[in-house]
Parts: sequence; structure tokens; C-alpha cells
Amino acid sequence: MLDRHLHPRIKPLLHQCVRVLDKPGITPDGLTLVGFAIGVLALPFLALGWYLAALVAILLNRLLDGLDGALARRRGLTDAGGFLDISLDFLFYALVPFGFILAAPE
Repeated sequence: MLDRHLHPRIKPLLHQCVRVLDKPGITPDGLTLVGFAIGVLALPFLALGWYLAALVAILLNRLLDGLDGALARRRGLTDAGGFLDISLDFLFYALVPFGFILAAPE
């Protein structure tokens, strides 16, 4: 719902960042994996009640998710990369509510 309004504003910034990231050692799949690893940190942060740290991890995950897609579109999309991205996104989306459950199990 918000994507329709936010995407046109964020897209130019993503393209600027991708120009900087478009180097031989940086791949869309690498950004996906790093973003997922950072996002997974939200689980223990939430469970421990470190909500600000969890929020930072979640926001960094979402930023890297946008950057990996933009870099993939710049270089050419692959089916394997798209599958990795969406699979890890869904796993991340499941982890966040689970972190809240661990924080307040009652």
C-alpha cells in the first residue's frame, strides 16, 4: 500500500547507492545473504527486549533487500537469485513475530 507512494521517492536514491556498490566483489546474492544475516539478529534482540537494536537490524535488512534487487536489475536478474531473495525474505518475515513471542511468551 505504501510502496506505491514511497517507491518513486526512494528509487533515485537506490540507483545512486547501486552505482557505488556495482563493483566486481559485490553481488546481489551477497547483499541478500548479508541482509538476511543482519535481519536474523533481530530475533535475539527482540527476545532480549533490545527493541532499538532490533529495529536497526530490521531497517538494515529492508535497506539491503532494496539494494540487492536494484543491483540485480542493473546486472541482469537470475532465477536462482530471485528464489534466494524471496525465500530469505519470507524466512525473515517469520522470524520477526517469533522474536516478539520469545520476548513476551505469556
